[in-house]
Amino acid sequence: MTFCFRAILIAAVASAALYIQPGLAAETTPLAPERKAEIEKLINDYIIGHPEVIVQAVRKYQAEQQALEEHAASMRLAQLSNQIEQSKDTPVGGNPAGDVTVVEFFDYRCGYCKRVFPALLAAVKSDGKVRLVYKEFPILGPESVVASRAALAVFHTKPEKYEAYHEALMASKGGLSEARLLQIAKETGLDPAAVKKAMADPRVDSEIHRNMALAEQLNIRGTPAFVIGKELVPGAIELDAFKKLIKAARAG
Repeated sequence: MTFCFRAILIAAVASAALYIQPGLAAETTPLAPERKAEIEKLINDYIIGHPEVIVQAVRKYQAEQQALEEHAASMRLAQLSNQIEQSKDTPVGGNPAGDVTVVEFFDYRCGYCKRVFPALLAAVKSDGKVRLVYKEFPILGPESVVASRAALAVFHTKPEKYEAYHEALMASKGGLSEARLLQIAKETGLDPAAVKKAMADPRVDSEIHRNMALAEQLNIRGTPAFVIGKELVPGAIELDAFKKLIKAARAG
């Protein structure tokens, strides 16, 4: 029996006990075997006759757990806000002086990241006052890691080219070998040799490791994931949802 089911069952039994005899659940005197058997039968018969008690207990337990998880997530976001939004080694696009920050954890091999990217870009550009923080989060294999290292290499050598390179990688199809990444760099107006050299910069791997640790603290398990104001939003969302979340963040 799992911990979750035990907790729900205990809650249901307590509820049934209170229905049957108010104050019964609070009894502290040890019960005689006959009395215990009588109470157990009453509770068993009551639950069988009133299965809605189990449903009510499940809903109450789930609501309490969700509230606890949301509170914990809100606290973590507040505690880690500086790391999430202000790291000097993290690329920032959109309007760097914007009044709302959108943070994306992404992987260049993630189909959902590629699918959501046009909506994200449209929301940022149409608003005009949004800082877009790019958290390289390569979790889908070795090619993902190489792609993030190439992107961060661009950031450290030609930061003004990072967004163009990022967009090119999001638009790319097929594999992302190092050769392909350097070819995309060339097509974006970058020096492939300089990018390759910068991929070995210790700051590159340090940034990836920090993002991995940050995602772990925020309980982010997949991509894409967004932090918008005080909200952590996992998964791909539509343009209207971005606009609503940005508006809510601006309103505080």
